[in-house]
Amino acid sequence: MYNQQQDIHAIGELFTVLSEAWNNGDGAAYGECFTEDADYVTFNGQHLKGRQQIADVHQWLFDGPLKGSKLTSGLPSQPHPRFIDPQVAVLHGIGEANLADPSQDATGRASINTNVVVKQDGVWKITAFHNCRIQEMPQGRK
Repeated sequence: MYNQQQDIHAIGELFTVLSEAWNNGDGAAYGECFTEDADYVTFNGQHLKGRQQIADVHQWLFDGPLKGSKLTSGLPSQPHPRFIDPQVAVLHGIGEANLADPSQDATGRASINTNVVVKQDGVWKITAFHNCRIQEMPQGRK
């Protein structure tokens, strides 16, 4: 019998592992949160294709410009995915990568991301991720 609460918990765990991998500077562990053929669009529009490229680029970032950074995630401990079917869900998260040296940390780094997660062989993975900086809505717009 299908248990959506178990899936919601498992999806929350996936994003906990993702954040821990970032905070540990572990590109391989970060990449393992994604499907083999995942699409990953960065906040500045770069398109990474596949788990290996996601892992490799993130390891380069963790060893270089994002060394020692910490990811704060806005996903609640109980995320609210919108299930397309029992194997596919969409969810939004808010996060921010805080640099190790606060004096080098620009303001306004908070991002919102759209995630498509899929259940493969009983395990939830991210298959599409799109990240962008949070912007204020222009006045007079809703």
